[in-house]
Amino acid sequence: MKHLKQYEAKDKMIALIRDNYNVLQSLGSFGINLGFGDKTVEEVCKEHEVDTCTFLAIVNYTVNGELDQGENEPLSVPTLMKYLQASHNYFLGFQLPSTRQELAEALNTQNSSSKQGNVESLILKLYDNYARAITLHMRYEEKMVFPYVEGLLKGIASGKYNVDTYSKHHGQESERLRELKGILIRYLPGNELHSQKLLAVLYRIYNNEDWLRLHAEVEERFFMPAIRLLEQQLMKENITAKINSMVHAGATPESNNDQLSEREKEVIVALVQGMSNKEIAAHLHISLNTALTHRRNIAAKLQIHSPAGLTIYAIVNKLIDLDDLTT
Repeated sequence: MKHLKQYEAKDKMIALIRDNYNVLQSLGSFGINLGFGDKTVEEVCKEHEVDTCTFLAIVNYTVNGELDQGENEPLSVPTLMKYLQASHNYFLGFQLPSTRQELAEALNTQNSSSKQGNVESLILKLYDNYARAITLHMRYEEKMVFPYVEGLLKGIASGKYNVDTYSKHHGQESERLRELKGILIRYLPGNELHSQKLLAVLYRIYNNEDWLRLHAEVEERFFMPAIRLLEQQLMKENITAKINSMVHAGATPESNNDQLSEREKEVIVALVQGMSNKEIAAHLHISLNTALTHRRNIAAKLQIHSPAGLTIYAIVNKLIDLDDLTT
């Protein structure tokens, strides 16, 4: 049973587990082993090289379903990476295959007709399709997202990938799971033993669904904002280096700045602040087509097409300060 409170670094780890046994799965994902005695959360995290702030943010969200970490307490991206990778290993390596095994055993409990056997085979196929979709999603993250973030941590930015690309691929394969649960509940009668085993596996499927929902929310609410912050910090560092290089080389503001209209300058400022075309149109009270026309004109006049290039141009020409960029 959940004990609703905000846990702190000074709280005993054993008290946290005693109050909220469902946090046990999180311990494994952080690489924290049992046997920590009466040590505090901070002591246990330090012993296992886990960032305490990040651990508490996820645990308190798991317990309370609310974000409550301090505004000035940035989360550790390496700790988040460790948590997500271990969570993938747990779900793909244990939960999915063991749930399938229980489902197969429950479906084969009673001697069924050939027709019933075909239905059971289709149910397993439906589960396999669901498991395959979840596996593909997590493998995508491991192949594309995690290496990208590791590069950011080393100061390397990819020109072909960013957190918004990740966001477009991010989502839960819940439709197949809803269909599977509906079939088990509505259309699969059996004897008492058959029903008891199906109830047990159905309960586990619901638990798996809750686990996946929480996993996705941790990615959305903690991991993705942390990646965005990394991207923005790296972009600022790169822009600062390029501007310093231009200053040392004696570069001066572009003369074609005078060719831009005041509206086009406003569009550039909005662009480097991270606004989309629709957001720019709404912000400047113009139509989407007008915003797109301004963008085409800006590109033609400046011969600059990338957001990074426009950002450098805006800073060098004093349209915006580096500190005014979205953080």
